[in-house]
Amino acid sequence: MFERGASRRAFLKSAVALGGATALSACLSRAEEPIPSGTTDPSSLPARQHAWNDALPRDDAGNVVLPRHQVLLYLDHDGVPDAAARETVEAALTTLDGAYERSNEGLIHSIGYSPRYFSRFDESLPESVDLPEPRALSSFETPEFDRQDALLHLASDRADAVLAAEEALRGNRDTLNGTDVAAPLTDAFTVADRRTGFVGPGMPAERQDELNGIPASGPVPEESPLFMGFKAGFAKTQATEDYVTIDEGPFAGGTTKHLATIRQRLDDWYGEQDFEERVMEMFSPLHAERGLVEGVGENLGDDSGLTQEMLDTIREQAAEFGRVGHAQKAARANRDADGNVRLLRRHFESTDDGEASLHFPSLQRRITDFEEVRTAMNGSDLTDVPTIRQRVNNGILEYIFVQRRGNFLVPPRSLRSLPTPTGAVPGLD
Repeated sequence: MFERGASRRAFLKSAVALGGATALSACLSRAEEPIPSGTTDPSSLPARQHAWNDALPRDDAGNVVLPRHQVLLYLDHDGVPDAAARETVEAALTTLDGAYERSNEGLIHSIGYSPRYFSRFDESLPESVDLPEPRALSSFETPEFDRQDALLHLASDRADAVLAAEEALRGNRDTLNGTDVAAPLTDAFTVADRRTGFVGPGMPAERQDELNGIPASGPVPEESPLFMGFKAGFAKTQATEDYVTIDEGPFAGGTTKHLATIRQRLDDWYGEQDFEERVMEMFSPLHAERGLVEGVGENLGDDSGLTQEMLDTIREQAAEFGRVGHAQKAARANRDADGNVRLLRRHFESTDDGEASLHFPSLQRRITDFEEVRTAMNGSDLTDVPTIRQRVNNGILEYIFVQRRGNFLVPPRSLRSLPTPTGAVPGLD
């Protein structure tokens, strides 16, 4: 199943993508040390499901380091949930809390609910929750829409943790890291789709061989955490968890989550663009002219290097250099009037279906916040510059293709088990 001599990281990545009991068994045989166990005291856990940062490590520059292995389970529930279904969901998620430490070395998880889920109730979501149905966010995309009822996100540096957790949730294990499985999640949900991914230096390079969307020459740098060859997630370009938290109404303490699945086609990215041109299109032309980016961008520290000058002169740069930068465009809408960053992005790569892809979860107080930043990233307002077309010389739009979009409400932990639109969990509260 796995090639002899494959590195341990490549093996674990393949195991997570494959999933199932066989992959888990093979993965467990390579486990080097125990996984730290969790807690039976719910009060010791954060009230916010999306409060991940304090449980994750940071690099030398202070940037949050996301877990290396990730699984997305898209879930459906029949009918209007009752107390028994809520008890099942809570028992399943409480099993995860007790089995694994809430950290990158254990397991971090969150569950969110879609507009379609809430539409089955007589009541509507309050005005304090901005959760529209997903839609196309540019004139040149035709995505499918993820309208499944719920999305469960599992993440860990331990491949065996995410695989074992998934098997327990599916009812295929009686114990999980020494903890009895109280109930399988699939007693309340059906799994409509499963998607996987990874992020971290070395992981994309190890997976680039014979992958659709990556040139056969294998150009992804070994030290890059992402397929496009640059670091992302700089601390000063990320919203705080406080900022993206809904601050009023029955779902105060929650957040909204947009998740896009994006196919990448990088033959021209690496074949037609040299390093400076890639810097121009990922960051800004002035980044390249001033030599601000070295290698994958580790030298940038905790900031992408974008300045107000780079945003204010974007049209002049387009005219002079014949192109504009992805980060440069999006940043125009990614701060509020007080200078706060609006979006918290936690994206990771994928090789699902043999395609170089990107899963792009974004957290924000309102889905509208994400849509406004995406509009700025489209750069449609710059296409009157002769060299800038809608998908050419316009950031990285020539190389990415949105396949799916979905919107979800990630409620606070107290409302995580099949909530009503009024912020109640009858039978549990």
